[in-house]
Amino acid sequence: MNIQQLEYLIAVDKYKHFGKAAQACFITQPTLSAMIQKFEDELDVKIFDRTTHPIRTTDAGGELIKEAQKIIDAVMELRNKANFLNNILAGKLNLGIIPTVSTYVLPNEIFSFLQKNPQIELNIKEMTTESIIKSLKSGELDAGIISTPYSAADEFYQDFLFNEELMLYSGTESGQKKDCFVVPEDIDVNKVWLLEEGNCLRTQFENICHLKENSLKPKNLEFLASNVNTLIQMVDKVGGITILSEIGVQQLSSEQKEKVSRFIKPFPYREISLIYYKPTYKQKIIDELISEIRTSMEQKLNFYKDRENYKSVKPE
Repeated sequence: MNIQQLEYLIAVDKYKHFGKAAQACFITQPTLSAMIQKFEDELDVKIFDRTTHPIRTTDAGGELIKEAQKIIDAVMELRNKANFLNNILAGKLNLGIIPTVSTYVLPNEIFSFLQKNPQIELNIKEMTTESIIKSLKSGELDAGIISTPYSAADEFYQDFLFNEELMLYSGTESGQKKDCFVVPEDIDVNKVWLLEEGNCLRTQFENICHLKENSLKPKNLEFLASNVNTLIQMVDKVGGITILSEIGVQQLSSEQKEKVSRFIKPFPYREISLIYYKPTYKQKIIDELISEIRTSMEQKLNFYKDRENYKSVKPE
């Protein structure tokens, strides 16, 4: 029995397919199958039912895989501890990020961070704030990036990342012009496109303008957007209004940026933070990631040029 065999077991349980598991482990399928068969023979336990499609993990196999995962986690923590003691920035970090941040931070700040630190492995998932909280508690995640303050996150350690302005994105019929200032009370609530319930950016928009769903969509359409890019497309194609964060505005085309307006002062903004359950030997990775994101965002965002003219909008 060895660590590799345990990794192969976990992979097959995840993918329910020997070929896909072998590909994920960067070995041939015959080698993976032989290693798992050897493991089963050694313990005299059938881990997988190979007669089903997809492959089914047996009840006994499920219990052993839970223990295998604990061993793998312990080995990873041992490696992280060794790196920490040797002052080496290396290891694996499981990170959850809300979609309204990951779309923009992932291809920029996080890619830059990984290029500078090739010995770090980031396992990143787009998740809602509620899912990030649950996954942190279960140990599935090491850290999460969410909009704060958030009451359910009070039990976690929180490290501030950046503040970003919230802006209005509107169709041509709205009468708004680039760089004009919008009074929240003047927004036509019948023309607003919002993200699905539970998204912090939706809640922040509602808190600014006390908004509800719009009447532009057909009466026989029930529409709940799960990402900001969908809302942008709806405004471009159908018209109406939605809210964007400043980092989202920076990714727009020149033509789309003409549709962006700012609210009146004090400008609404949201706070983004990294949360984690407890300090670990991954703390050095977390600290370096925080530093990379903070430094980059402070050079990009309006808040850091004009702080006194902003007012926070809480996500809940």
